[in-house]
Amino acid sequence: MIGISKLYMGQVEVSDPLRYGRHSSKLPSHLLQFSADKKPVAVWNVTSACNLACTHCYAAAQGSSDELTTEEAFALIDDLAAFGCPVLLFSGGEPFIRPDILDLARHAVGKGLRVVFSTNGTLIDAALAAQIQAIGVSYVGISIDGSEATHDRFRVCPGAFQRSVAGIRACREAGIKVGLRVTMTRDNVADIPAIFDLMEAERIPRICLYHLVYCGRGADIASHDLAPEQRRATLDLIIDRTARLHRRGFPVEVLTVDNHCDGPYLYLRMLREQNPRADEVMTLLRMNGGNSTGHGIGCISWDGTVYPDQFWRNKPLGNVRQTPFSKIWGEPAPDSLLAQLRAKKQHVTGRCVACRFLDVCGGNFRARAEAATGDIWGVDPACYLTDEEIAPARS
Repeated sequence: MIGISKLYMGQVEVSDPLRYGRHSSKLPSHLLQFSADKKPVAVWNVTSACNLACTHCYAAAQGSSDELTTEEAFALIDDLAAFGCPVLLFSGGEPFIRPDILDLARHAVGKGLRVVFSTNGTLIDAALAAQIQAIGVSYVGISIDGSEATHDRFRVCPGAFQRSVAGIRACREAGIKVGLRVTMTRDNVADIPAIFDLMEAERIPRICLYHLVYCGRGADIASHDLAPEQRRATLDLIIDRTARLHRRGFPVEVLTVDNHCDGPYLYLRMLREQNPRADEVMTLLRMNGGNSTGHGIGCISWDGTVYPDQFWRNKPLGNVRQTPFSKIWGEPAPDSLLAQLRAKKQHVTGRCVACRFLDVCGGNFRARAEAATGDIWGVDPACYLTDEEIAPARS
């Protein structure tokens, strides 16, 4: 994740310790609890069942009868907590379809995990929001794809937009921190201004804008991904709209996700603008280290299979039904994929090898590189930096 509001506006944010470690500048003391030795944020696809059929769903959610039982789920939560995972993100499919989901969330919070949800929001009403708030869930991220017509088209469901907005309002009225999740493609990039307008109108304090990853049903629309010049223009728009909301007294948290060259691009823009914080931003980007697949983030599927991240679902690492997550993640064999990912700067190829920002982006997204090139160490096609921009700086 690239914290646009953190880096460009200098805003202190709750997740700073997860992204920048214990040395993040100006961290409030109450956030230092999250800055211990880095353990992965655990994304758990608790179910593959979903009430929608979104065109870009990375999990290709359609329902499964092989989900972890409640007893198995509690055991997984206990292991994640003992291992020291700082955050457990319940995802799907649609997590609120799972009948025992509130019991799982309550158990996780009781074990000291910071619990967040990724949901389409259509099932959240006032009663459910009150239960979520009472459990102590830290955050609910609700997917919005654009204006009403665009969203309903992406979700293949008339009325989905209004139901998701109702879910957002229910969360806000219950006192739950809620934010938006947007996957950017050529089919909805023109709607980004409308999404920022929605944030302002509904007083939604956070947004994550995802670059498309070519997996699940997202693989079927890879040709709809943004072209390099569209990415640059879109990032400039996101930066400008973030600054505009901050100037208007609404200090939103804005992040882009799944394309770590957004960080160098932001830094280069700040240099052009002669922004005095540019050097500090580069320091923070280096502390972040870029893509953390297989290190700072991990995924558990509905059937207990562990993956390096939630998108790379053709790379199973083991299954918690046979081996605890803590052992799969914490004790990888020296020649395993996990071990290679934790030293991926030694394995990347092509223009990444000599890129001056390799320690900032970490070679970008391996799942997307493999989908596009057939090589897990190939160049991620979503990198839009020019050869001149990545060349070593002249002394």
